[in-house]
Amino acid sequence: MDSNFKMIDVGEKAVTRRRALACGEIRMGGVAFDLLAAGKLPKGDPLVLCEVAGVMAAKKTADWIPLCHPIPVEKARVRTELVRERTSVRVSCEVVTSAKTGVEMEALTAVSAALLTIYDLVKGTDPACEIGEIRLLEKDGGKSGAYRASAAGNRSSANGKRVAVTETETDARGEKKLRGVTAAIITVSDRCSRGEAEDRSGPLLRGLLRDAGADVRKTALVPDDKALIAEAVEKLSASAALVVLTGGTGFGPRDVTPEALEAACDRMIPGFGELLRTKGAFHTPFSFLSRATAGICGRALVIAFPGSSKAVEEGWAALAELVPHALKIAGGGNHG
Repeated sequence: MDSNFKMIDVGEKAVTRRRALACGEIRMGGVAFDLLAAGKLPKGDPLVLCEVAGVMAAKKTADWIPLCHPIPVEKARVRTELVRERTSVRVSCEVVTSAKTGVEMEALTAVSAALLTIYDLVKGTDPACEIGEIRLLEKDGGKSGAYRASAAGNRSSANGKRVAVTETETDARGEKKLRGVTAAIITVSDRCSRGEAEDRSGPLLRGLLRDAGADVRKTALVPDDKALIAEAVEKLSASAALVVLTGGTGFGPRDVTPEALEAACDRMIPGFGELLRTKGAFHTPFSFLSRATAGICGRALVIAFPGSSKAVEEGWAALAELVPHALKIAGGGNHG
């Protein structure tokens, strides 16, 4: 007789970069919260111990969840945030791996273990603590693409389609690294400029930059024309520290965005394109067909992404850590 359960065969799947972010919250009474915040709970500081517990749980997830594949955990980071107005502690955990299956369960298990650890240290003061709102916020990688939880907490789309993320969730990721940076977006597309197709990548970029704290002041939509692209780059670079383009980075007859950047920019940054292609190869070998690139125009950093929403999302994830430092250098700062 066949079993009612089975572990999915992932043997033929490709190893790709996978990432998941989960969160949860534990609420307690005011007395317990004040003791926790002051580091005066009888059993010790739960905020430190729960981080260790979360990392340990992420690595042991396959031992606890029957049909979960054992996979190497390359990164597990637990963060805590005191939410005074609700006398609660919010816990988030980001897990990263290179594997044939995702790390959603590892992130959720880590959050659960961290919250239970907090409960264990608080229960002597307040046994009525409530644990809840454990959910997946984000996942990246694999065939299904990116997932983002909606701002209202409802289930949302996958396959690279992005939805709004709440301010609290953005803070849980430790982002806002572009706070105060002025930015502009250029969508390069013949069809979109003629009104024959909807621009999806431009609004997606706008959301990504705003999530990171950037002030997106201007957007532009231009056809695949080298002179018009270069003109838009030069114009927007005069008022924005960061100019991001999407589209026209292939090698079709009308794909001229890299040539336009070379004409408009004072210097090129080949490493950005190299990183985009290398990181993109974790998701698809077609990444190496892209001519995505970057450069410096005046004191503005200019980055050209491919035109697909999925490539934009994955590309931004690859470059996000570099962009703040690159902006500093482009603006005349030192390398320190």
